[in-house]
Amino acid sequence: MKHNLLEGIRVMDITFFITGPLTTEALAYLGAEVIKVERQNRLGRGASGSGMTGSMQQSGGKLSITLDFANPKGLELARRLIATADVVVENLAGGALAKRGLSYEEIKKIKPDIIMLSSCMQGQTGPYATHAASGHKLTALSGFNQISGWPDREPGWIGAYTDFIAPRFNIIALLAALDYRKRTGKGQYLDISQNEAGLQFLAPSILDYNVNHRIADRMGNQSPSSIPHNAYRCLGEDRWCAISVSTDEEWHSLCEVIGDPALAQDPRFATLLARKENEQELDSLVNGWTSTRTAEEVMASMQSAGVSAGVVETAEDMLDHDPQLKARRFFSELDYPGLGKYHAAPGTYFRLSKYAPEAKRAPLMGEHNEYVFKQLLGIPDAEYERLVSDGVIS
Repeated sequence: MKHNLLEGIRVMDITFFITGPLTTEALAYLGAEVIKVERQNRLGRGASGSGMTGSMQQSGGKLSITLDFANPKGLELARRLIATADVVVENLAGGALAKRGLSYEEIKKIKPDIIMLSSCMQGQTGPYATHAASGHKLTALSGFNQISGWPDREPGWIGAYTDFIAPRFNIIALLAALDYRKRTGKGQYLDISQNEAGLQFLAPSILDYNVNHRIADRMGNQSPSSIPHNAYRCLGEDRWCAISVSTDEEWHSLCEVIGDPALAQDPRFATLLARKENEQELDSLVNGWTSTRTAEEVMASMQSAGVSAGVVETAEDMLDHDPQLKARRFFSELDYPGLGKYHAAPGTYFRLSKYAPEAKRAPLMGEHNEYVFKQLLGIPDAEYERLVSDGVIS
């Protein structure tokens, strides 16, 4: 039985930064041959400005080639590669690839059953389709910044949040398109708007405005439906544990854990509405208990009683102390050329009963040029050397 689900599938990866690389990395871990097309002078390989580290985290198991699309010879090589591919994935600004003559309609002429996925900021149509940006700005446009932070401060800056949402939609859409092609022999074009993918996660706030005309705003760590709901200080320097109580049953359990069961019947806290009215006082009471215990002790005590709680972990916690990640062997030690052992290589976030993909190192930029151009495309040595000297292949 073939356990690598996408074995035999070739993906041409014309992506950069987070959304595209994460999408194609998942395909690589499922067994696809992913050929990442790169340019030597492009910054931000993998994650924004993070260079080698970002590449390691988002390009595991891929092949890397360096090709200059701006050169007509480079564009012709791209077309030849597309003719051998099953899937093309890109996340450039809307219409950018079409300007190079590589729109879906054009590449469909090269490979009629090709599947192409474009995952740009706001889709391929509409007045803003050609806007260039990154997830750092799109997170603001999608509304996440408006509801992140404290009520008395400016909107929060939470980074490229939408960049991590869109890949989930991308991967599902690609798997569905591959299944459709297997059944019908037909390819298709997938137009994924990162903005619209992000808006799925704001559905409650959007519905609240639609029905009640309430505009969601910043509320710090508070929640309209849970109390206590905060990150509480614990023993040690800058140590915290997040706790969330959503039902009266959980509230009673929390009171038992902190050694004050009578608190559950206190008129100030007996109901959700009462607890919300006295939230600051309640947070102070919970903080008084957590501050004398380690974050791990707080989490264990609360979880044992059925109360949601989690340590606010640092990178050190995740790498060196988290027993769950250790038990599941999430981080791996990989050899990386020029760097030696790379200890913090993250694993995949999915495991299948018949196939558990292992972490793989990211390629060096252009590492597979000779394999792809000489073996896959059959370019003779002399021609290959000319392409390299002309800067078409760098």
